[in-house]
Amino acid sequence: MPVFYGTTVDSALMLGTAGYPSPKVLADAFARSGAGVATVSLRRESGGGQDFWALIQSLGVTLLPNTAGCHTAREAVTTARMAREVFGTDWIKLEVVGNTDTLQPDLFGLVEAARILSAEGFKVFPYCTEDLVVCERLLEAGCQVLMPWGAPIGSGLGLNNPHGLRALRAAFPDVALVVDAGIGLPSHAAAAMEMGFDAVLLNSAVARAGDPAAMAGAMAAAIRAGREACLADPMERTDMAVPSTPVIGRAFL
Repeated sequence: MPVFYGTTVDSALMLGTAGYPSPKVLADAFARSGAGVATVSLRRESGGGQDFWALIQSLGVTLLPNTAGCHTAREAVTTARMAREVFGTDWIKLEVVGNTDTLQPDLFGLVEAARILSAEGFKVFPYCTEDLVVCERLLEAGCQVLMPWGAPIGSGLGLNNPHGLRALRAAFPDVALVVDAGIGLPSHAAAAMEMGFDAVLLNSAVARAGDPAAMAGAMAAAIRAGREACLADPMERTDMAVPSTPVIGRAFL
């Protein structure tokens, strides 16, 4: 099970709470997913009122508020402080949007906000890219978890830069790493876990599926399979065929 800031969570699947057709569908999806963490936006909670807050509490999972929709470090820091008061947790998924088309994070603002929030006692989960230099700066700022994107949020493209993600895993073997954003299929989630990532965070792939609960179950199974495959020490790839049946002992006619 993944460990974040000294806390063990029950599942490597982290699931978002936005965009579901109805509260019942959301609840059913979480029940099928077995997710260990639910991400929730302060703005979403504010819009949903007490009914939405009661639903989130009923899920029985660890909450990870986020700063979705923030475009500056200052806005993200203010939102994080408000989220801590509303949700009663110092965990925060830090998002600082730098590009409105791709929703790529503003890496400069992200590092600035991470440094401020870490100094205030927040346990920061920064939504970042797979850039090694930026990730090093985030760790120096006090982050103990990194959440690189697989692809742009909501795109369903999967892992756009598998080489970069593998390099990140190799560069920081002792840091908790979560692939966040862009996951569209269970195979994408399994691939991330096979690389050795600690968890996968997704939302749209489940919320926008024709049957969100079924997709949530499929994602959970894929994540378990990917993790078990990683631990099994997969065979090395080769450029040439390797016979599965040895020639030694074979009859020659």
